[in-house]
Amino acid sequence: MENRNRQVLLKRRPTGAPTAGDFEITDAPLPDPAEGDVLVRGIYLSLDPYMRGRISGVRSYARPVEVGAVMEGRVVGEVARSRDPGFGEGDYVLGGFGWQLYSAVLGQGLLKLDPAEAPLSTALGVLGMPGLTAYVGLDEIGKPKHGETVVVSAASGAVGAVVGQLARRHGARVVGVAGGSDKCRWVEAELGFEVCIDHRSADLGAALDRACPTGIDVYWENVGGTVQQAVFPRLNDFARMVMCGMVAEYNDVEPRPGPNLMSAVRKRLKIQGFIVGDRWQRFVEYRAMAAPLLRSGELKYREDIVDGLDRAPEAFIGLLQGRNFGKLVVKLGDDPTRRA
Repeated sequence: MENRNRQVLLKRRPTGAPTAGDFEITDAPLPDPAEGDVLVRGIYLSLDPYMRGRISGVRSYARPVEVGAVMEGRVVGEVARSRDPGFGEGDYVLGGFGWQLYSAVLGQGLLKLDPAEAPLSTALGVLGMPGLTAYVGLDEIGKPKHGETVVVSAASGAVGAVVGQLARRHGARVVGVAGGSDKCRWVEAELGFEVCIDHRSADLGAALDRACPTGIDVYWENVGGTVQQAVFPRLNDFARMVMCGMVAEYNDVEPRPGPNLMSAVRKRLKIQGFIVGDRWQRFVEYRAMAAPLLRSGELKYREDIVDGLDRAPEAFIGLLQGRNFGKLVVKLGDDPTRRA
């Protein structure tokens, strides 16, 4: 075990798109776990779009990261020292905290992981918060029916990929929107979407018309911006719009104009936002459903793994620009369960 703890701190709040100068990489003393705490050696760190809101300082559904504090993030790791009788050294857990190599956290907030069930990193993606997000949003808001058309933005991302696969299991016809031909090919060939549209298409509206000749019944919103503008007028009567995120607009200094909502009345649309943190009680239920599908190969996923904590700021900046391909994860240290 190391004597120092590498950390990434929020140096200043960004205006517009974050830059490397908004973060500070430093070394701190190794945390000393208090009674009931567990010292976790990080193996994988999750990078997610919601983190942009945490560093803006704007009042939201969760407290922002304070300037000078460790950047927020979920970690999968190995127990290095335990002062909680429920955990022993060498246990693998989900629940370490922050952009750092070590964290001392309450044992009661940790989930033990079995590497035989699935690779450890999947607890941050397809079997973690992004997967639960897809499951809850579809089940409680989207409610896709057999034969309906579901459009998923950011279809190759950690959430969108699961949304589309689960919607297909409901018998829906699934159309993806993603950035670039490589992502679109993977969404069609590996995930089984009916078609995937490159959002950089010269005429996105016309491409949607071809892909959705009977209109759109469910729209899963991860992106906002021009994709939302193109999808909205093509929603059918009684369509459901699942507002998960709008990553294309997270760096905007001023809000963009939204679609005219008169059609929400005329078409009787359901437009609902949700926060997955309100539904953590369904996490065990989701994993019990998804883990067997993952092992059988019926639920597919892709990871974009960046090596080393020092690369986290650059990777996060790229995430907000759509440069990642799949669930973005930073490898913090050795994973004894995954050998070449």
